[in-house]
Amino acid sequence: MIRARAYVVALALTLLSAAVPSRPIWGSSLFVGGAAREVTSGATFLTLGPSRASAQCIDEAIRDELNAHRRYRGVRERLFQKAGRFELSVFGGVYAADLLSASYLVGGNLTYHVTEDIGLEAGFGYSRAESELVRIIENSRGITLVRIDAPVYIYTAHLIWTIAYGKLRWFGADIGRFDFNLAIGGGITDNTTSRGLTGSFGFGVKFFFAEWFEIRIDVRDQILEQELLGAQNIVNNLTATLGLAVYLPFEF
Repeated sequence: MIRARAYVVALALTLLSAAVPSRPIWGSSLFVGGAAREVTSGATFLTLGPSRASAQCIDEAIRDELNAHRRYRGVRERLFQKAGRFELSVFGGVYAADLLSASYLVGGNLTYHVTEDIGLEAGFGYSRAESELVRIIENSRGITLVRIDAPVYIYTAHLIWTIAYGKLRWFGADIGRFDFNLAIGGGITDNTTSRGLTGSFGFGVKFFFAEWFEIRIDVRDQILEQELLGAQNIVNNLTATLGLAVYLPFEF
């Protein structure tokens, strides 16, 4: 008889909770035993269950709507692989010597990338040696001290170490990649004022636009011994260049 009454009460509570879901009914405290506990659990489940399900459905609907209007800008992998490829570049820029006037500089580089971070580079540069100071002295004294407007040939070899790389977006276009590298090496500067060894170090930035094409900016400090007007000096000749480069083979 007690079990039958418990079933009747459970049915009544179920009907009441369905009619008024926002106000749970706690009538199970009038009963004792396992049936009362089952009634309480059932009533609570029927009261809270639909509310939680509705809230979850609303949250998922809002999330789906936001995702539909969201534009993801994920990070892409590297555009191409450098290791095992040759990089052929041409450049132009400025050659600023300590004892001579600044002049143009043109040339090219050939780099073999041993790994993604290490490269071996051989380069050649051409400039002209000019000095306004020497020209003024020669004009005032009527003598010729050194040959003005003489060619300058620069042969260098560098170890290129890429220490960092990153990604950027150009005017809302696709995400591109750039590298930042350090260079250390040496070579020979051949002109009328110097034919000795040249130490060279500096840094560079490379901007990649395709699987085989890049634009590079390089700054170098060339240290050498130079003679002018009978005096020998250790000088720091600076170069700043802008270059275009292609990678061989084109696809790797």
